[in-house]
Amino acid sequence: MRVVVTRPRDQAGPLVRRLEELGHDVVECPLIEIESLPGAVEVEGYDWVIVTSPNGARELVERASGELPNVAAVGPGTAETLRDLGVEPAFVPRVSSQDGLLAEFPRSAGRVLFAAAQGARRRPIEVLGADFVALYTTRLVRPTHPPEGDLVVLASGSAARSFAELDVDIPAVTIGPQTSEAARAAGLRVLAEAETHDLDGLVGAVNRLASA
Repeated sequence: MRVVVTRPRDQAGPLVRRLEELGHDVVECPLIEIESLPGAVEVEGYDWVIVTSPNGARELVERASGELPNVAAVGPGTAETLRDLGVEPAFVPRVSSQDGLLAEFPRSAGRVLFAAAQGARRRPIEVLGADFVALYTTRLVRPTHPPEGDLVVLASGSAARSFAELDVDIPAVTIGPQTSEAARAAGLRVLAEAETHDLDGLVGAVNRLASA
């Protein structure tokens, strides 16, 4: 199966290798770039910091000023990135979405810092009464030529919206419900969603479709 991978070029390697090892033909088509925003992340005085993506996890650990408090990770991929960086997440919701976080996160958590991308959804911040810090911004990238493939793998809502603007008819595999929602809203066909919202889940979803 010919699979289009849309992750930023400096982050696509593990997914590309896994898919190629399983015999798939991979087309790399990065559609977003992550740009760090300047400044340290002040965590002093907070009881919790919430991060919502692997990019956010990396930015937080690299730029935190002071000792990190309890860290909540939205999803296993974010939790795995934190562990790789030496931080054990204190909370990971069973449902890997911001809505899942809101349903399970303790309301008596104390002072909370929500650390995410610029332009992040405001609802979780407002419901939790959290402070917000923007760690990075996402810039859309346009390929020189539209990609060709049997499937496109989408790991974020930004990638889904960027891919939709290419106006190519390639069905999608997504990393989770929020990405699926963004993809469908942008007019894309979602054939499968990762059962676990991480690299293993994406690879497994592609393989299930290939077998079918």
